[in-house]
Amino acid sequence: MSLGPVMVDVPGLTLTEDDKQRLLHPLVGGVILFKRNYESPAQLIALTSEIRALRHPHLLIAVDHEGGRVQRFRAGFTVLPAMRELGRVWEHNPSQARHLAQDCGYVLAAELRAHGVDLSFTPVLDLDYGESGVIGDRAFHVQPDVVADLAHALMLGLKEAGMGSVGKHFPGHGYVRADSHLAIPVDERSWQEIEHADLIPFVRLVADGMTGIMPAHVIYPAIDSLPAGFSKHWLQRVLRGQLGFNGVIFSDDLSMEGASVAGDIVQRAQAALDAGCDMALVCNNCAAADAVLHGLRWQQSATNITRIARLHGHSHPLDMTALREQARYVEAVRRVVAIGQDDSDLWAKDASNNCGLSGGV
Repeated sequence: MSLGPVMVDVPGLTLTEDDKQRLLHPLVGGVILFKRNYESPAQLIALTSEIRALRHPHLLIAVDHEGGRVQRFRAGFTVLPAMRELGRVWEHNPSQARHLAQDCGYVLAAELRAHGVDLSFTPVLDLDYGESGVIGDRAFHVQPDVVADLAHALMLGLKEAGMGSVGKHFPGHGYVRADSHLAIPVDERSWQEIEHADLIPFVRLVADGMTGIMPAHVIYPAIDSLPAGFSKHWLQRVLRGQLGFNGVIFSDDLSMEGASVAGDIVQRAQAALDAGCDMALVCNNCAAADAVLHGLRWQQSATNITRIARLHGHSHPLDMTALREQARYVEAVRRVVAIGQDDSDLWAKDASNNCGLSGGV
């Protein structure tokens, strides 16, 4: 059975029979996990194993695990810093910031892969204008080139540990104050203003091989009357056409208020897919997910199926005991937990010993 174009969630720590039936629906292609789905490392491994065993190829298992205030799993995991902390390091040592970003990506992905998770919706490519409370310290920096450099380094770390990357929120959510979970944000800027600022990290990361993009539930009326996630102009003309992106386009959660302009939940899913999304997310509402699975009419293309399948995690030790025996992981964790502290002497010592870092950024 191929992977369908809808990503849903599950309510608890284990799968119920209702959950299993929902996940076996041919329109389902993935599961997104939340804090409520996590109790302990052993429980998470059991849950992801249960999900993976349902189908072949197994459903894509994803999570929002960025660092800072958006980290769903904490006890038993390395607590990751908010990405703004890496931007602060950049201010006095860009090279160090790049290396630390790669460390963060590696630790983030290695730990998730060791627990059976394929993908995290990261990195955030929005610019930190100081206006958006919902973005805020999730963004690396206000300067687009800094965001692009640090996100590229984080993407290298993710890839090192066998995980793809999903940049969000295309073409940029950082300028508007409204939270798309609760309202319909409107960004009144011109195409030129967006192109010369917010779009730059997306252009750079697409060229660098980013595997996924999540558009914003934001309306940019100077360009299109529809939010980016429902806009053929943004997704097909700009993202696919102008930027040449050939990875997976995920809708943001269609249960959010920012998606309400497209109608009821079935209409939202239909509109997102019609606009060019490969996978529609329906979160925190099992009845809404069931409505989409019952009412959506969608014929997947072979290209869409192939794109989604590529996002399965690649080989990596799926065992935290083995991971903790790797010098690369141990040193990366030591540096990551020190971010935000006065660790300049520690970094200088690590740098002189070559730090065990892979690749250059």
